[in-house]
Amino acid sequence: MFSTEYPSRRSVVHSVRGMASSSQPLASAAAVKILDKGGNAPMAAVAMAAAIGVLEPHMTGLGGDVFSLYYEAKTKKVHGINGSGHSPMASSIELLRKDGVTGPRIPTSSVYSVTVPGAVAGWIDVVEKWGNGKLTMAEILEPAISLAENGAPISRISAESWANGAERLLNTSPNGGELLIDGKRSPKESEVFINKGMAEVLKRIAKHGKDGYYKGETADAIVQVVKEKGGVMTHEDLEAHKSKFVEPINVDVDEKIKLHELPPNGQGVVALIALGIIKQLEKKGVVNTKTLKHNSVEYLHLIIECLKYAFKDAEEFVTDVDKLDYDPNDLLSEEFLAERAKLFDPTKANEKFDHGVLNPARKSDTAYFTCTDEEGNACSFIASLYMGFGSAIVPKGCGFSLQNRGCNFNLTPGTRNTFGPNKRPYHTIIPAMITNVEDDSLYATYGVMGGFNQPQGHLQVAYNLELFGMNPQEALDAPRMCMYADTTTPDSGLGSDSPISTVRTIVGLEEGISPEVVAGLEKLGHSVKLVTGPGRSLFGRGQVIRSNLAQNGRVSYSAGSDLRGDGAAIPQL
Repeated sequence: MFSTEYPSRRSVVHSVRGMASSSQPLASAAAVKILDKGGNAPMAAVAMAAAIGVLEPHMTGLGGDVFSLYYEAKTKKVHGINGSGHSPMASSIELLRKDGVTGPRIPTSSVYSVTVPGAVAGWIDVVEKWGNGKLTMAEILEPAISLAENGAPISRISAESWANGAERLLNTSPNGGELLIDGKRSPKESEVFINKGMAEVLKRIAKHGKDGYYKGETADAIVQVVKEKGGVMTHEDLEAHKSKFVEPINVDVDEKIKLHELPPNGQGVVALIALGIIKQLEKKGVVNTKTLKHNSVEYLHLIIECLKYAFKDAEEFVTDVDKLDYDPNDLLSEEFLAERAKLFDPTKANEKFDHGVLNPARKSDTAYFTCTDEEGNACSFIASLYMGFGSAIVPKGCGFSLQNRGCNFNLTPGTRNTFGPNKRPYHTIIPAMITNVEDDSLYATYGVMGGFNQPQGHLQVAYNLELFGMNPQEALDAPRMCMYADTTTPDSGLGSDSPISTVRTIVGLEEGISPEVVAGLEKLGHSVKLVTGPGRSLFGRGQVIRSNLAQNGRVSYSAGSDLRGDGAAIPQL
């Protein structure tokens, strides 16, 4: 049970050089160390990724996937990388059925939920493609290696989450004790945790690059533990893995700023579709976002409805980027968005469209972090194991667990996102980037982790910054809305963890939103639940770095780190 309150208040952090913001101050410090040594924003982000894997092994790490966006200052272009892994080549629904799986989803601790970890390849590809060449991979990984080898003090919220997964580690994996104190319990707040196994894996990567993970000792350990659990992942599956550089997709939030997301298999398209629908409603004169008040009934009703329509399309269309039978930009066309806008009724919640929203029974444990440098580059980076400790299957001697991202497949033949061989599943984790429409300069690099909350958080934080004039810390701290489905509703087996079409959508409202607004939304037909105390983990954790152009032409950065996490934004001196 997650029992941590969120009492802290934080100030905006400023810098005229680089900036790093993450859910772990030590990881942010690792990034600044790389900047000080001459590395650029993408290299610093990779250092953060590795360090957070040590500090939050229940959230992310060597056994998971990554996605990233890179703003290149000299060209004013946004680039993207998909660092998610495929299912094993021998995967099939028939194999699962023979193994006794009867439902529409892969069980969370099933070995069949393990997809090839893409994180390490993603790290190296980011450094090789986007880095400035001034530092080696060994130098970039040095802070994480030191944290793992010499020990790191564990923060409060991380300790709480770690404790939630301890029993599952011991029950699922013969090697689960590698991620526990004395092989028995999770570390407490401020307790130092040493992970020699992870340090050795990181050293092999530092020395041998991708071959230090996808071949040799680490690969042997992964294949062996998967085989012991009855799985079908092979050395060939690991060696065949490749990251994919992709062209980001985007929509204008308003006449001033543009939001960039990665194309499927991620769910960034949800935020873009919802924003596009709202723009169509403005074009028709149905709404005027400039007159809406923050977290008012009218504002929340608008974004709730438009996000619901967007989630429906994600359920239908989001699948492996290499197996798309459509152009993702078609989902952002004027014609498509205009049709979706016809569903909106300002006087009531629409229950007649043929879909529901995603099921929060599978909450994602993820780490988001971002970095800028004094050259004006920015890197928005996200990494995850999916659920807490992923599959909870730990390769012997390696000190990390394997992800269970395969749980995002469905077991319904004929759907785009159905389980099958050599296939990437629907992915919840999404980084974001905002640029200025006028000159393509950087406006902000940001993200909000937290399963299917992420596109909802992206939309709300973007509006907080632009429509409501909040600074980065205010934009993150403001109470949020998060939709989820009634978990008593049977699962249709469509899309990714989606309920049946008649599902009741619950609107979670964070404490701080007024009782009058709760009553107003209920009057419109929404099923509302006010979320207080520790339950606020539903709304995820975000990081924002905002770029500011002063009158004298100098650029400075302003950053915030979500109060719902242990993190901090750290400036470069």
